[in-house]
This record gives sequence, C-alpha cells and structure tokens, in this order.
Amino acid sequence: MYSDNPGEYTVPPDPSPADPADEAQRARAEQEAQQAWDAEIDALLASGALDGTAAQFAQPRGADLLRRTEPLEAWRATRGEHGVWQYSRALDGAPHPIASIQDEAGASARGINFASQDYLSLASHPAVAEAAARALREAGPHSAGSAVLLGNTRTSLALEQAVGALVQTEHVALFPTGWGAAFGALTALVQPADHIVIDQFAHASLRQGASAATANVAINRHLDVGHVRELLAAIRARDSEHAILVVTEGLFSMDSDSPNLAALQDTCHEFGAALLVDVAHDLGALGPGGAGCIGMQGMLGKIDLVMGAFSKSFASNGGFVATASRAVKRHLQLFAGPHMFSNALSPVQSAVILECVNLIRSDEGAGLRADLMRNVGALRQLLHAEGLQCMGIPSAIVPVLIGSEKVSRLTGKLLFKQSVFVNQVEFPGVPIGASRLRLQLMANHNVQQVKRASLVIGNAVRRARVALEAGEARQLKMKGGSG
Repeated sequence: MYSDNPGEYTVPPDPSPADPADEAQRARAEQEAQQAWDAEIDALLASGALDGTAAQFAQPRGADLLRRTEPLEAWRATRGEHGVWQYSRALDGAPHPIASIQDEAGASARGINFASQDYLSLASHPAVAEAAARALREAGPHSAGSAVLLGNTRTSLALEQAVGALVQTEHVALFPTGWGAAFGALTALVQPADHIVIDQFAHASLRQGASAATANVAINRHLDVGHVRELLAAIRARDSEHAILVVTEGLFSMDSDSPNLAALQDTCHEFGAALLVDVAHDLGALGPGGAGCIGMQGMLGKIDLVMGAFSKSFASNGGFVATASRAVKRHLQLFAGPHMFSNALSPVQSAVILECVNLIRSDEGAGLRADLMRNVGALRQLLHAEGLQCMGIPSAIVPVLIGSEKVSRLTGKLLFKQSVFVNQVEFPGVPIGASRLRLQLMANHNVQQVKRASLVIGNAVRRARVALEAGEARQLKMKGGSG
C-alpha cells in the first residue's frame, strides 16, 4: 500500500484464513469491477476517444483562419471527457519525486512523479533557493532589456564564464530559452544558399530553425554517420561555395541514445562542414564533471558548436550557444533574433543557473549523478522484468516503447488513477505508431518509489493491452450480430 509520505511503502499483513462467505463476496466484487471496467472500455471505443492522432489536424484547410481549428478542439474535448488527454497538466508545488498534479479537466492526484524535468533535484536544493532569493534582493526580478541592450548583469556575465568552463569552449552566448538558442543559432549562422544536414529525430526547435534558415535541408537517418557522409559528399559534389551545418544531439530525448560524436566531427571536417551538438538533456546529468555525452566521448573542446538548455538539470529556463570563435559569438549577438530581440535571462534565472553549474561541478554534483544513475539502473532493470522495452542507453530519460496510441493513452489513464505520473508521448513528439511512455528520473527518487512505479506501470500496460483487445473483439462481435 502506498502512503502519502515520500518513499513510504507498507506491506499489508498476511491475510487470515479464507471464509467461504468472504470468498463469495470477493468474487462478486471482482465480477462487478470487471463488468464496470468492460463498460468503461466499451464507452471509450464507442466515443472515438482512442482514435486518431494530432497529425490529422496539423494542416487545417479553409478560408476562416480561426474557425478551422475547431475540429482539433472537438477531438481533444472527447479525449478529455474520457480521461485520455495527457497534455496541459499542472503541478501544484515544486517538482518533487512525490507531487500533486491536476489534469486539464480539474481532476487531482498525488503520487510518484516521473513527469518533471529536474534530473539532479536541484530545483529544491537549499543553495539554489538562497541564490534566487539573494539575486531577487540585490538585482530585482527583471533584466529590463535584451542581452545586447543592457540586459546583461554581473551574474549573467559570470554564468557565461561558468558554462564555457563546463563545456571547455571559450565563448558563450546566452539566450532566454533553449528553444531560442537552437532556433537563433541556425537562423543566424545559416544563409538561404547554405545547407543543413540534420538528424531525423532532432528537437523541433532545431528542425524548425533549419526550415526557417534555408530550403536546402537534408535529413539523415537517426545516428547514421555513414548516411551523413553520403549527404555531405553529394552536397559538395554540386556545391563547393556554400556552407554546411550538420545538426545532432548529445542525447536524444525521446530515444535516450547518442551519436558517435568523434566520427561526426571528423566527417564534417573532411567535407568542410561545421557540427552543432545540442546537449539539452545530457549536460549536467551525465558524464565526468557533468560534461554530458561530449565529456563521456572525450570530445570536450573539440565540437564546433555546442548548444544547450538550462531547463533539465539547471533548475531554470534559458539556453546557450558555445563556440571557440569570438567572431561567431558576435554574429550570434547581432543576428540571432531570440538573443537580440528578447529580454535577457533575469538576474534570478542567471543566479539559479550559476549556482547549479557550481553544484554540478562539485563533489556533491558527482554524488547526485550517482544517485540518479542508481535510480535509472534499478528502474530499467525492473521494467525489463515486467516485460517492457526500455529504449536507448541509461540516462535520466527512460523511454518505454508502447507503439499503439490506443494502448499508451489507456495506460496513461490507468497510471493517473494509480498515482504514478509519466509523460505519455505520441505524435507530434514521436512518429505515428511509435507512442511511448517517457519517464524522467531525479536524483532524489528512492528505491521504494522506483519499485512501486515499475510494478504499477507493468500492470497498467498489460491491463490496457488485454482490455483493448477484448473490447475490440466485443465491438466486432456486435457489428457482426447487427449485420
């Protein structure tokens, strides 16, 4: 039995000898519960709440720009009515391992939180809270300008130096969001006649930045360095005058896998291309000194452009682009729209991130990463024992491949009812038919929480698959009978 106390897990006492009357009552209760569950599944299938994907609404047609969005909202409303709408949930309080959340319909629950991005649990660290309070007292809540127009502060300048030291790259430009760093870097550095080669599973900010920068965008197969080489060779065979940027990630957030960075960088240099690596999900949480996958692969200081976000391990919003070239930084400052034309990080944000960088590089940070990876290893092993497929390499992200959107939606509904919170991801986050549960672990999760969650998740997936198969068989039988 799971209690409200974080980490508490009580074992019920051994049952007393069975009484025939109690057994009959229990059997009736189980039968009634099964009948209610079957009726719920039948209602879900009849409503269409499990059907379709967001893809069918992505490009609405019609002359009325506003009203043509209404079919999407009708589809969402049906899903919400039946408890299978997984977005727009709200957290009540800090992103702790035990948290209270509310869904868009107003239903509340308290339970184990595997849905927040606070990998090292620094959002609740006393030193981080004190750094925020001190910055608020000394500099106020507002940067009051873009980084180019007096939006920098003493703390943000110190943060540039700290991030540069973390990734071992001298020049750093800060951005108010990770999205802005990705989009701004691509649209500032790549001109319309240039070329971009980008991994098919790169972040949406990178893909949209690529599309905004140039029409010459080639998509390489995921993690396939050989395919990158083929694309670069083909581009250089017809165009030796214009630049090429190759774009990948240190750790891909939906698959928890990583490219061969040395091979990619060598390939780029061979063809006169530059390499940009997005380290949003691995920097701080993985690698020696928190240096992420670049550090793990011995590539610190060797990547052309390192771009990242502070929203995963650094307890804040914001992003950065790091480069060995002062000229590249200057170009970003003047021509990356989200840097030039957005207000800079606030003094509070800068102070929080700076304190997190210091913690990440300390012995305490090493201990937090060890705690995180202990949780990751235990969860992946336990989920495997439940017959579930955990994708990728061990990291703070544990993606559990489901495939069917119907199964994952129903699983998400069951998990919410049982107070285990995960992110159920489908299109546009992942391709159609590749739906998954994305679990995000924290250093402060404990073994009891991991054990209970793995059992609940395994049972929920099995129950969802069996219920849907039985429900669809009932529907088919009814249609046959009515025909």
